[in-house]
Amino acid sequence: MEIFLLVDTWVALLTLTFLEIILGIDNIIFISITAGKLPSNQIKKATRIGLLLALVFRIILLFGVSYLISMKEPFFSIDLSWLKIGITGQSVILILGGLFLLYKSTSEIRDKVEGIEYSKNSITKKKPSTLKMVIIQIVMVDIVFSFDSVLTAVGMTNGIPGALIIMITAVIISMIIMMIFVVPVSTFVNEHPTIQMLALSFLILIGFMLITEGAHLSNAEIFHQHVGAIPKGYLYFAIAFSLGVEALNMKVRKK
Repeated sequence: MEIFLLVDTWVALLTLTFLEIILGIDNIIFISITAGKLPSNQIKKATRIGLLLALVFRIILLFGVSYLISMKEPFFSIDLSWLKIGITGQSVILILGGLFLLYKSTSEIRDKVEGIEYSKNSITKKKPSTLKMVIIQIVMVDIVFSFDSVLTAVGMTNGIPGALIIMITAVIISMIIMMIFVVPVSTFVNEHPTIQMLALSFLILIGFMLITEGAHLSNAEIFHQHVGAIPKGYLYFAIAFSLGVEALNMKVRKK
C-alpha cells in the first residue's frame, strides 16, 4: 500500500475513477432502458444486478489483463484489392458489441415510433420482458462496455507502479457512485420519452464508435484508407451538448 503515498498514484486514481464514471454512463443508459420494460417492482433489482455484474466483469478482466493485451495479434487476415484487415480477439468483441448495440437501439426506437408497448393490455404489444431476459441482455452489454473500459484503464496506467491495484480501486469507487445514482437516472430516463429517444440515439453513436474502434484495432484499410478510431472526447461532448439543449427544451415546455 506504499503506492498510495505517491502523488502520481492519487492523480491516476482520481482521473481513472472519473473516466470510469463517464464510460459507465453508457452502461447506465442501456440498463435503464432495458430494465424499464419490467414491472416497476423489478426495475430496481434489475439495475442493481446489472451494475454488480458490470463490476464483476471489470475486475475479472483486470486480472486477465495480460491475456487481453495478447489478443492484439490477428488470428485471421483478409487481403483484397479494396479491403485489408487482420482480425484480432479485441476487435471481434468490440465489433460484435457495436452491432448488438445498433440492433438493440434501432429495434427500441422502432417499437417506440410504432407505438408498440410491452403490456398485456396494449393492442400492439410484444411479449412482456422477464427479469431473466433483461439480465441476459444486460450481461451481454456489460461484457462489451467492461472490455472497452479495461482497455482504456490499461492505457492510462501503463508504467505506473501498482497499476492493477489502482485500476481495481477506481472501478470499485466508480461503481459505488453509479449504484447510488442509477435508480434516479433510470426513473428520469423512463419518465421522459424525449430523453429516452435521445439516449437510444446516443447508443447508436456508441455502437458505431465500437465498430470503428474494432476496425482500427484490426488495422483495417478500405480502398487504401486506414480506418481510424473516433476520439471518445468528441462523442461525449456531442452527448453533453445534446442533453444541454434538451434540458432547455424541457424547461421551455414546463413554462
